[in-house]
Amino acid sequence: MIISCPACATRYVVPDNAIGVEGRTVRCAKCHHSWFQEGPELTPPTVAAAAQDATASAPVAAPPTPAQEAPAPAAPPPAQDAPPVSEPQASPRAQATATEAASGGLGDETVSQFDHAPPFRPRRHRLRLWTAGAVLFALAAGGIIAAVSYRGLPDWVPVNRPVFAQAKPDLRLEFPPQKQDRRTLPNGTEFFGASGVVTNIGTTVQTVPPILIVLRDGQERIVYSWEVPPPKSKLAPGESVTINEAVTDVPRSAKFAEIGWKPS
Repeated sequence: MIISCPACATRYVVPDNAIGVEGRTVRCAKCHHSWFQEGPELTPPTVAAAAQDATASAPVAAPPTPAQEAPAPAAPPPAQDAPPVSEPQASPRAQATATEAASGGLGDETVSQFDHAPPFRPRRHRLRLWTAGAVLFALAAGGIIAAVSYRGLPDWVPVNRPVFAQAKPDLRLEFPPQKQDRRTLPNGTEFFGASGVVTNIGTTVQTVPPILIVLRDGQERIVYSWEVPPPKSKLAPGESVTINEAVTDVPRSAKFAEIGWKPS
């Protein structure tokens, strides 16, 4: 049978069984218009059966005699066949589309494999992405700054760090060179000893931080260091405390010592 799109009048040749007796919804492959196509008209089987029964039960008339035969009317001139109407033929792709639509490929009015649009994800707004990135960067930077302020820079960071903490205005640290002893013992062990005094020269009680002793070689490179805890953690105004410290097995390359407050 031939079906025609009511929107653009494009015609398609499809099998009768593709549409079915009850009809179905199809879609035009050219303009994508959907409509309900009625099925082909069929003669009801009851009427055809009744016509056959009536023909079988009717009495058979006797053949007419030659006298009763009436002259046969003149036969009308043969009718000329009308020229076939040329119908616009759809492209092979359109015919295949219409056939598939009638056979079930385009039965759904809302979904068409020819009009199918991939389920693309909605694009995210770039401004929101930049804002979220800026917030994360600010949080990370704040965390790093807080960690460095509390713990200081890690040892692997290639920056120059002060060896000693800043001087304490109310605490005086005295380790004179003449009270520093650097020698080799008879058994070959390297020895270093130092004696000093810490005095509170302020008017309030002061907390005494740990003391750091650093040994350097002839090129002023640090070759050995250790921490000396103070004998007293707090000193009253005018109070002093003496510190005597000695270590062995120091490097032979150590030439002189530096003493100061240990950095926090």
